[in-house]
Amino acid sequence: MAKTNLKSEINFLVELDENRVPEKLWWTARDGGVVNQETKAVMLSVWDSKPQESMRIDLWTKDMPVDEMKTFFHQTLVSMSDTYERATGDKKMADTMKDFCDYFAEKLELKQK
Repeated sequence: MAKTNLKSEINFLVELDENRVPEKLWWTARDGGVVNQETKAVMLSVWDSKPQESMRIDLWTKDMPVDEMKTFFHQTLVSMSDTYERATGDKKMADTMKDFCDYFAEKLELKQK
């Protein structure tokens, strides 16, 4: 039986102004049912194992409200804590990271959902 190599694509489209500042962002992940969905911010990290470092792309539109950016950061930190625990099995450190997330939200006076 032949092995099938499945592939999936995630695409980002960035509309820039004359100074190359993002004005609009869209993303598509057809396997997830997302097609040209507009967004205001993207944070993407990839691991380059050769130099043992992460590479990042952080984009946000110039009309991204600051209060939404604060909430976006908080939710990203919380999800990173969950991902860290799933990836490493280190519940103790994940809980420590979540404690920081609670502190972060408290200091920014974010409404918890």
